Formats: sequence, structure tokens, C-alpha cells
Amino acid sequence: MGRRTWGKTVGALVLATSVTAVSGCRSSDDEDTTKPAAKAKTVSVEDATTTFQDAVTKFDTDGGCLEKEPGTCWEQMQALVEPARTLRKAMNSEKSVGADFWSPAYELIDTMEKGIAVGEDKGATAFGTNRPDVLGSAHDLSDWLDKNPIK
Repeated sequence: MGRRTWGKTVGALVLATSVTAVSGCRSSDDEDTTKPAAKAKTVSVEDATTTFQDAVTKFDTDGGCLEKEPGTCWEQMQALVEPARTLRKAMNSEKSVGADFWSPAYELIDTMEKGIAVGEDKGATAFGTNRPDVLGSAHDLSDWLDKNPIK
């Protein structure tokens, strides 16, 4: 019986210490000095479109992805996916049109994301290559944006 009483006493002390420590972490002075989190600035669809299409144009003018070996095009693939992600955020915040309008663009960006999620460039001739998912979809998205401008 002595062990049981001792265990309960130690448990109660640990609990009391924990509650005291946690409750002492914040004072009323802290409430007055906290600032609300700043909202991230959203890029306009027009600016995001320009940035994305510039990335596609740069990819093309730099020669694209000429090497067939795996791993030789990873940087170019990432350089196209990053502005596509920014474009998606801009599309999400655009209120002049609904999600139905953006549906084809979302699908193309999702395909790019699926291709980049592999985590590496599989090469041009590898079975299950991810280049068409990223590079082909980027070009298709650029074409779609030309046909469906938002100003």
C-alpha cells in the first residue's frame, strides 16, 4: 500500500507542476503585444501568367531538354513547376471567374505536380518517364492561358 500511495503522490505532484508551468507561459502582458499574422501577398493572375509563360519561353529558347539521360532535366522541370504553383494560388484568389473556368488549367498543373512528385528526372526514354507530365503539360497550360486570358 505504501508504494501505491507514493506513486499517486508523485503523479499528483508531476501533474501540478505541469499545469503550473503551462499556465505560467502566458501573461496578460503578452496579449497586448501580439500582432496578427501578416497575410501573404497574392500575385495577380495576369502577373502569374506572364511569369509562367516567360518560364516556358525561357525553357524553349534555352534549347529545352536535349539530353535523354535521367537527371539531366530536373532543374528545368522545377523551373516550370514553381511558377505554375504561383499561378494556381493566383487562380484560387481570382473572383471574377469560378473554379469551372479554371478546371482545365488546374488539371494541367496537377499533372505537372504528379510528374515532379517523382522527385527526379526519369529521362526521356525511361519507362514511365515524367518529362511529358511536367514539360508537355507546361506547354499545354501556356497554350490554354493564351486562349483563355483574364485581364
